[in-house]
Amino acid sequence: MSTTVHINLESVNEQFIRDLKAQFGPAELELRVRKQPQNWMTQQQFWEVVSRLDWSKTGDDGAVLEPAVVALAAMPLGNIHQFFDILSEKLWLLDTPAHALASVGGAPEDYLSNDGFLYDRCCVVANGQVFFERVLADPQQFPVGLLFEALLGLADEAYRRKTGRDFEHIPKFNYETGGNAAAF
Repeated sequence: MSTTVHINLESVNEQFIRDLKAQFGPAELELRVRKQPQNWMTQQQFWEVVSRLDWSKTGDDGAVLEPAVVALAAMPLGNIHQFFDILSEKLWLLDTPAHALASVGGAPEDYLSNDGFLYDRCCVVANGQVFFERVLADPQQFPVGLLFEALLGLADEAYRRKTGRDFEHIPKFNYETGGNAAAF
């Protein structure tokens, strides 16, 4: 049995949650946002945050991230979640066998590290929209031996600065290596 409940997000409170639990017990709950707020993060805003990475500070990942963290933390809280969802999608799109093979310069497949390939994909996104789109369209453009794991912590740090709490968010796309099952 499936029940649909339509409610304005501003009306969701602790009592509403308690009532749902009382009525449906351990049922699975699916949340779907039907109308996105006007301040929802756009692709352009995502790339503007990424463009703030300060590559003159290469060697100190925290310093490279700092201007982007400041920019993201200044946005509405929902944008931090949306940033991470967009990032997860970009990483997921690059999670293909052709990109994986190109990332290791054509070395044997057993040379591929799951974490290494994820961090390599982070580097592609961190280098901006034009580079990302070029590599997405042509896996042979994938840089070999460059990685930027720190990009995965950008939303975490922005959220921590804005709220003082840890970032708990399940991204929209499984960006882990092999998460794009349709591509493999």
